[in-house]
Amino acid sequence: MPRYRCLSSALVIEASGLIKYYDRVRAIDNVSVEVRRGEIFGLIGPNGAGKTTTMECIEGLRRPDAGRISVLGLDPFRDVSRLQHRIGIQLQEAQLQKRIKVREAIAFWASLYGTRVADGYRLLDQLGIGTKANSWFMALSGGQKQRLFIALALIHDPELVFLDELTTGLDPQARRAIWELVRGMRDRGKTVLLTTHLMEEAERLCDRVAIIDHGRIVDIGAPDELVRRHCPERTIAIETPDERAASALAGVTGVISALRDGNRIIVQARSVSAMTGIIECLAAQRISVSDFQTFVPTLEDVFLRLTGHSVRQ
Repeated sequence: MPRYRCLSSALVIEASGLIKYYDRVRAIDNVSVEVRRGEIFGLIGPNGAGKTTTMECIEGLRRPDAGRISVLGLDPFRDVSRLQHRIGIQLQEAQLQKRIKVREAIAFWASLYGTRVADGYRLLDQLGIGTKANSWFMALSGGQKQRLFIALALIHDPELVFLDELTTGLDPQARRAIWELVRGMRDRGKTVLLTTHLMEEAERLCDRVAIIDHGRIVDIGAPDELVRRHCPERTIAIETPDERAASALAGVTGVISALRDGNRIIVQARSVSAMTGIIECLAAQRISVSDFQTFVPTLEDVFLRLTGHSVRQ
């Protein structure tokens, strides 16, 4: 049986050496994460990578086969009653009774936590489903149900929130509304642990991320830090008719290649530090430029570099 004890009280979540088997398959393999107070921390990776299993172990919904966990200084299995008013959980897959109305669900959850029903309606408005308060649960679309469950997870204003694939299946407008809601939680000092396979979402929201693949953590860090560490190269597209440009730019320190593609020169550089030399070269050679674009690698590029496959596979 795994042993649980309170680790350092300086962190909101501490999980060390988590292992979980499903039959003979090791779903998570020696996973360790630390989440700081007031940050948005993301578990990112493709579907089936072990993100949800890791989160469910930390939440206390699924017992790992080995490892240690502390949530707000408490054991998520032994101290369930002490944690339930301090955390909010939105599950990736959840259901309510078909013939419960949205307003009835809000009233029921508010009564469980001793909070105001008005707070629930405010959340519905923020999530763009305020007009659905009198609708049956079974009449809601998949995205509307997802937003309702987020509202229920936040109705008691928890200090720590777990969000599992929070914007899956939502349209861009609804996704942006939820992103603003999550950012607002952080601005009020809340802590968020979320899972997502959407790299743009992780880049827009997360202060730090853990990249998970095949049940193991590949690396942890701030999104921009991970990009600098693993994908320092830059691609620059320079539009110019000057025939001298390619050969001149190829000689700049830090430039890997400079090849003409129509009216553009595509420059591959080892790092962003080559940018100064490129600009100085263009100025010194009096090369006329009508457009200059830099393409910055993303978390998706980092994932591909670290794992050898796309996050969408």
